[in-house]
Amino acid sequence: MQNSLDIALETLTLAVSLSALFSGCFVVACGGFADKYGRMRLTMIGLILSMIGSGLLFISWEPVLFLLGRAIQGLSAACIMPATLALIKTWYEGKARQRAISFWVIGSWGGSGLSSFVGGAIATTLGWRWIFILSMVVALVALLLIRATPESRSPDACRHKLDISGLVSFVLMLVLFNLFISKGHSWGWSSSLSLLVLCGAVIALMCFIVTGRRKGDAALIDFALFKNRAYSASVFSNFLLNGCIGTMMIASIWLQQGHHLSPLQTGMMTLGYLVTVLAMIRVGEKLLQRYGARLPMMTGPLLTATGISLISCTFLSKEVYIVTVFLSNILFGLGLGCYATPSTDTAVMNAPENKVGVASGIYKMGSSLGGAMGIAVTASLYALWLPMGTASAAQYALLFNSAICLGSAVVTWALLPTTKAPR
Repeated sequence: MQNSLDIALETLTLAVSLSALFSGCFVVACGGFADKYGRMRLTMIGLILSMIGSGLLFISWEPVLFLLGRAIQGLSAACIMPATLALIKTWYEGKARQRAISFWVIGSWGGSGLSSFVGGAIATTLGWRWIFILSMVVALVALLLIRATPESRSPDACRHKLDISGLVSFVLMLVLFNLFISKGHSWGWSSSLSLLVLCGAVIALMCFIVTGRRKGDAALIDFALFKNRAYSASVFSNFLLNGCIGTMMIASIWLQQGHHLSPLQTGMMTLGYLVTVLAMIRVGEKLLQRYGARLPMMTGPLLTATGISLISCTFLSKEVYIVTVFLSNILFGLGLGCYATPSTDTAVMNAPENKVGVASGIYKMGSSLGGAMGIAVTASLYALWLPMGTASAAQYALLFNSAICLGSAVVTWALLPTTKAPR
């Protein structure tokens, strides 16, 4: 891909994180639109945008078109994720809701493992462009499957207009922060341009907070939602845990550059992750029903941190390291699968009925921004430590990802109240 598009590594890294960044920028606004104009309508718009974005990526011949396609894919995810979670909250209750969320999570979290394996296989056999043809087909099938689902919206949401100033300052803040993180190494962290971008991000953040607090529940993000400790725990721990997605990027780089594996062979290393995350999602649901959310939301990140720490052992010989990575990906999947349903259900269950789309959007914003920032920071740290050697750079970048998983467990321990299992 890098050679066929004649694209720099930093630009490719930006493209990888751009979809998650755009999703994070607009997912809350799209959640509000779903509450106001219809959750099914936003879901269908998102699937259409997915096909458009994938089509642009398939025909892209230069970096600009490739970046545009990734941005549209991010908008697609921003429409789909909060709208579909809100539909689950509307049509399911109790254990039925938890089961529905488990299957929703299988599509979301399990899809990341499946895409790594399938994407590697397609890139090796047919070429990377055909990955996006498959994406278009999947989106079209999804559109046909949901066409008969009843519409759902919140009458109360119609009273509020979109917080334009909040959206602009929020998007500006995220874009500038991402630019600083992804380009700071090449610009120079203390250069005038880097400091100017960082100052702009801080100013945009301050404007967003000040205007948001003044507008109250009419703001893009209603800060009153975070008064609920359980909701806050799910959002912030989810943000940190999704930051470890940079692990897959660094492990892939080291396996291909350090041990000369093909993209297909590298993708096969994630099979253990794929199988275990899909299996553990339903187990996480049962743990939630028996013990409540706190135990699986703490255990999951600890298992994931252990798996990443083992993947960071880049000093091992090729044969030993390949076995270690495969087994560690099993731990990776065990942790994420254990965490996913309890965390998502905690966020949805504690969302006000008239703001379920917005609250779901904020939760998924944590996922998207955690992934985008995790990739950007991990790539920057890898580039920073690269003069020490590829093995050392990969090791330290992976240990950073392990640390943020531990941070996710700490957030759950500090914020999530100890409660009995949900009814």
